[in-house]
Order: sequence, then C-alpha cells, then structure tokens
Amino acid sequence: MSDTPPPAYAGPQRVFSGMQPTGGLHLGNYLGALTKFVRLQDHYKSIYCVVDLHAITADPDPRSLAANSREVAAAFFAAGVDPKKSIVFIQSAVRAHTELAWIFNCVARMGWLERMTQFKDKAGKHAERSSVGLFDYPVLQAADILAYKATHVPVGEDQKQHLELSRDIAQKFNNDFDAPGFFPLPEPLIQGPGARIMSLRDGAKKMSKSDPSDMSRINLTDDADTILAKFKKATTDPLPLPESVEGLEGRPEVANLVGIYAALSDMSQEAVLKAFGGKGFGVFKPALAELAAQRLAPIAAEQRRLMGDVPTLDAMLREGAEQANAIAEPVMEEVRRVVGFWR
Repeated sequence: MSDTPPPAYAGPQRVFSGMQPTGGLHLGNYLGALTKFVRLQDHYKSIYCVVDLHAITADPDPRSLAANSREVAAAFFAAGVDPKKSIVFIQSAVRAHTELAWIFNCVARMGWLERMTQFKDKAGKHAERSSVGLFDYPVLQAADILAYKATHVPVGEDQKQHLELSRDIAQKFNNDFDAPGFFPLPEPLIQGPGARIMSLRDGAKKMSKSDPSDMSRINLTDDADTILAKFKKATTDPLPLPESVEGLEGRPEVANLVGIYAALSDMSQEAVLKAFGGKGFGVFKPALAELAAQRLAPIAAEQRRLMGDVPTLDAMLREGAEQANAIAEPVMEEVRRVVGFWR
C-alpha cells in the first residue's frame, strides 16, 4: 500500500451555508450569520440556501412553510446579500439535495450519526418518537454542502460536529468509489465577534426564536420602542460596566450586551469598555438600543418591501434555484457515473 496521500481537491473555492425557515429572524441570526454572508460574498463564490427540507424534520406546518421560506430569503437580501454576487434559493427547488442525501445515507455509518449531540439535544428523552429525518438530517447537511462541492462553510460552535461528519462522508465516498479528490473536504470558516449572541434573559442560553419569551430576543422586525424596552429589561447585575475585558468574567449577561454593542458598532470589546467602563446600565442600555435600532431599521424596511412584492421575490428565488441547479446537476452527473448507476 502506498503512503502517498490522496490528491487534494483541485476545483473552485465555494462557500455554502443555509438557514431554516422556522419563523422570524432575530439579532443572533443577523450578527451570527447574515453579516458573515455579506462579507464572504466579496471573497468567495457564495451559495446561500433556505433549508426548507430540514424544516420538516420536526413539527412540519405546511400552511406557513412557503411564507417562512420567503421571509428568510427576504432577510438575506435585506441584510445585503447581493444576488449579483451570491446565489440565494430555496433548498427543495433543487433536487440534487435529496438525491445526494440518499447516496450519502449509503456511505455514512449509524455509529457516526449516533454520536451527533444535536440529535440528542433536540430529541430529548423521546428519541424513539422522533422522525428518521431528525436523526438523519446531518447527512442531508453533507449533501447540501457537497452537491456544490463547496470548500468552505461558515460555522458556529454548535455546527462543528456536523461539518466533521460532512468531511468524513466526503472522504469515505472518495475512498469507497475509488475517486480520489472527487469531493472536497470542506473547511470551517470560524465566525468572529458577535457570532454567538445569547438570550437577553439568560446569558447561558443562545438567543433563539424557539424561546417562549419574546423578551429574550431582538427580532429583526422590532421597532425602536420595542428594542429599547427589551434592552432595558435585559438581565444584568447591580454593578457598573467593567473597565476591562477581564472584568466581564463571571458576568455572562453583561458580556453578552457588550458583545452585541461591539458587533453592531464594529468595535472591539476593549473599545466599548473604554467608552462605557464604570458607567451604569441606565446609560449603556439606551445607547445599545439606539445603535441596534439604527442598524436594524433599514433591514426591516427592506424586508417588508420585499415581502410586499411576492412575485418579484419569487422570481429572484427561481433565478437563484436555476443558478444553483446549473452547478449541482453536473456534479450529480459525475456522482451517478462514479457510483455506477445505469445512465
């Protein structure tokens, strides 16, 4: 057996990422994903997808799925994702995702999926009642990425394990079908400051649209008065803001608010604390609310405009799906040949 490593993937550099259409987006989605999407499109061929196939793995609601998908796509565009630079589409409009997922189901191993911690978190004590799709969705994620031979994926801490699975599946496919270098082993693009925005009520939990309390999050569509009210009621402590980053240790809610201000203002946390260190939250929270309202107001307005013109929005998404399919279908033709299907 040769010790020579298999050839590296030699194709074009591409970024892929997706977001589920599970209701209104919030500040965590904006700072943790959308701002990164906008920056990445200037450096990579970027493909961004509203993953509606993933959305039906648990509690599907056919009455709202299409509208929710449009809402997330509109938020992509409103936040600055440019259809001239990036491809934006709805996952179910490109059949390569499901076809490749089945092929990858025959490559992946049960033991790999059983180690996925997110399934355990989502299924809780009732794993046997969960859908097969919920258990298997990391394989669909691998197909989402590799249908475009994407080389880079922006990820947060909670998705690193799934990206590792995608790499394992790509490598095993390449080995099993004697196709060295066929699929790339996608690399993580680690997100910078602001990537992990926490709940306004509990600094130990991520900001989430599934939290029953609307006061735990800033929605992209919240107006200035609502944003101010939510930040004023955000959990903190009786001490003033520290004058150094080290002073944030052990104060997760305070660290979260400082991190939000830093991300919204493109400042470092050190710079934020230089400006506000020693001051009380009666000063800091209104300043943070004003900054958030200024950043989010034009995005909310553009999202409303796009949602008010569904024919134009749908036309943009159809064009995106055609562009995505133009990349994915040749990949699938290669996959069918490599696997040995009748053609």
